[in-house]
Parts: sequence; C-alpha cells; structure tokens
Amino acid sequence: MSAVILESTITCPNCGHAETETMSTDACWYFYECKTCGTLLKPKPGDCCVFCSYGSVKCPPIQQQGSCCGG
Repeated sequence: MSAVILESTITCPNCGHAETETMSTDACWYFYECKTCGTLLKPKPGDCCVFCSYGSVKCPPIQQQGSCCGG
C-alpha cells in the first residue's frame, strides 16, 4: 500500500484560483471558501468532500479504502 498524500491543491471552478491545503486524516471538508472570490465550494454529487471534487488529490479515506469519509 502506498503512502497517503496529505496535500491537495483545490482549484475554484468559478475564478480558477488554486490553493494548496493540508487534508485531515480523520474528517472530510464538506465546504471550502475560495480565498480569492469567496465562492463556497461543496462536493459534487457522488463525491464525499471538496478534495474529491476540486482537489488535485482525493481525500485520505478514498486513498486508503476507496470509500467516502461520511460513510
């Protein structure tokens, strides 16, 4: 099993701003506010968190088990 990557770059679909964030290993981020335009990002249907929808790397639970954080 490969190591879990904890940094992911979230890209805002509204303005294109990209910000690298460190992901939690025990909780998902359901909301993320773009630091440039203020758009509140929410997971796309079928995704468990904003990292899975807008990040360069999926969240740690998906990387480890392939199942969503919330269940």
